[in-house]
Amino acid sequence: MNETAAPAHQPPAGGSNHSASKTALAVGAIGIVFGDIGTSPLYAFRETFAGAHPLALDSAHVLGVVSLIFWSMTLVVSIQYVTILMRADNKGQGGSLALVALISRSLSKSKYGWIAVLLGVFATSLFYGDSMITPAISVLSAVEGLAVVDQTFERFVIPIALVLLVFLFVIQKRGTAKVGALFAPVMIVYFSVIALLGTWEIIQTPGVLWALNPWHAVNFFILDGWLAFLALGSVVLAVTGSEALYSDMGHFGRGPMRLSWFGFVMPCLLLNYFGQGAMIIGLPPEQATQAILNPFFFLASEEWRLPLVLLATVATFIASQAVISGAFSITHQAIQMGFIPRLNIRHTSETEGGQIYIPVVNWALMVAVIVLVLTFQTSSNLANAYGIAVTGAVTIDTLLMAVLLVGVWKWRWWYAAPVVVLFLVVDGAYFAANLTKVADGGWFPLVVGLVAFTLLTTWARGRKLMRERMSESALPLEIFAKSAKNSAVRVPGTAIFMASSTAGVPSALLHNIKHNKVLHERVVILTISITDESYVDPAQRCEMHDLGDGFYRAVLHYGFMEETDVPLGLKSMQRCGGEFDMMHTSFFLSRQTLLPSEKPAMPLWREKIFAWLLRNSASAMDFFKLPTNRVVELGSQVEI
Repeated sequence: MNETAAPAHQPPAGGSNHSASKTALAVGAIGIVFGDIGTSPLYAFRETFAGAHPLALDSAHVLGVVSLIFWSMTLVVSIQYVTILMRADNKGQGGSLALVALISRSLSKSKYGWIAVLLGVFATSLFYGDSMITPAISVLSAVEGLAVVDQTFERFVIPIALVLLVFLFVIQKRGTAKVGALFAPVMIVYFSVIALLGTWEIIQTPGVLWALNPWHAVNFFILDGWLAFLALGSVVLAVTGSEALYSDMGHFGRGPMRLSWFGFVMPCLLLNYFGQGAMIIGLPPEQATQAILNPFFFLASEEWRLPLVLLATVATFIASQAVISGAFSITHQAIQMGFIPRLNIRHTSETEGGQIYIPVVNWALMVAVIVLVLTFQTSSNLANAYGIAVTGAVTIDTLLMAVLLVGVWKWRWWYAAPVVVLFLVVDGAYFAANLTKVADGGWFPLVVGLVAFTLLTTWARGRKLMRERMSESALPLEIFAKSAKNSAVRVPGTAIFMASSTAGVPSALLHNIKHNKVLHERVVILTISITDESYVDPAQRCEMHDLGDGFYRAVLHYGFMEETDVPLGLKSMQRCGGEFDMMHTSFFLSRQTLLPSEKPAMPLWREKIFAWLLRNSASAMDFFKLPTNRVVELGSQVEI
């Protein structure tokens, strides 16, 4: 699963009014969105037979596994995500956080709304584990093809994979716009090649097409009940990246995405999976035993295996790039929604606002990926860790879908129940099968998810408590303005005091008048409000209240996908006593220091985590893009 960086401009819901043609957008989606699920044939079929629980290489088992892959792709990807969830857009945006925002807005008065929020936060937490494992398993599985070309290359697999992965993270700070222009052509070639390889094997052994009949999947469970259940933990690798179709809807619109999936990507993937099955059925037992160790590369003849390895490596590089960009994007969304402290965010393109780079996320992912490769050594070992992150997120999306159908779309329960139960059974079975892999590596994404969930919820809770404490002692601005107008010297210029709340006097203003005993001619109390919508109509961006005597309270509204550029926002706010001249405007910020409370509202260990996050968060000056030579920071102390 991946969630790539979103564009800064507001796309229309569903993408129906994109300026580019539907076909052009569909082609672009092939290069950006489908890398993760597109590289699954490298390891999914192999792991089902040659993984931790090997299966017999006979016709019944091959047809059963191929049938499971076909129906999993149909139910989970085509129906659940592409057909149903793609209809649930938040102003054109998809993904777990966008879905939570959509649900929260509709169920804001419900006492159970917080459950949906926690589910979405946990799905987001699991994504970080997924974003660590995806580059490692994808690149490693492609480079392992060198050992198929020549066994002497086997000792170079890990060093080559590490060099490629380090290079991938190093180039992130330069942006991906230029590289991205090559994504679509390369991925079209990759999908076409794997489809042709699969088609050739199907022609040789057309009997594999019987796997279209779901009876073969049922028969697999009749033959090997427990082994078939365990095999689900590997079969689900064929649908990894399914959430990307939903998460990246804002890039291209649901129409082009559906066209790409049904018209090109899904047929190519199925042809390859059926081709791998046909090859194993058609080979003598001894050759099949060798081929199942890496069936993707054995589809090609010996002279074409090295070019296939190179093509697959480039494809996995693209898939990894999309996941890393997704980590940046989802982190930005989480910051805006108040689940992650402010981080240093750099924009790598002057024209595309979605091209962002977050250094701390980039280097943390790089270290994690290197540790994963050195620890697990092979893509087969990593496959044990991969499934839990994916199936956990998909299962959570199913639960959120249930809330969506009943609470937002107002389906009758007898319509919604069969749909929800079907997907809960399917997704729950995949998740349960992967839980058997916890001891063999599945613990990793669970640990990452638990740590991320703890950090995200601790920050959200601590931030809420801190604002409550500050508002309790806040003086009403109207009263302050009347009492202060004659008690301080007025000096030329504009002072903007950043405030987290739209009520009360910010501590920076109190400290400034206490120590400097001056007030500017124009005093603006400015609050940045992040809505639960992905984008805000520019016409609704600014809100202003004239309090008299040169005092104003102003609010800039932003969606959780947007960049909070305060100087740019102020250009459109001319009603606060005229335009804002940055050379005659000073910004005053408050920096809070936490003090231990006699009656802490959070456990001590969580309070310490929150204090650490607060100390290490990026300054408001950088986050809101304030001019560095026009900022004054004043400290204050808060007990929570």
